[in-house]
Amino acid sequence: MPRMQVYLPDELYGLVKKRRLPASELLQKAVRAELRRQDLLAESDRYIAALVAQVGRPNPAERSRAAAVAGRIARRARRKAG
Repeated sequence: MPRMQVYLPDELYGLVKKRRLPASELLQKAVRAELRRQDLLAESDRYIAALVAQVGRPNPAERSRAAAVAGRIARRARRKAG
């Protein structure tokens, strides 16, 4: 397995050592999570581009309605969580 040198700020290094955390394993998980996040963002961009090509860009009224719906969903989620 290839090796890579990684630098951590002193505070973060101290916390990892103090808690005896497996730094290599944590880094691998973090890198995998970031790669997955980037892949999902890229796929979302491709989907939106295809959707815009198929149906066109939303007009101001459609954007306003979508923002209102998203706001209601966010408020509902906050009420359920809190």
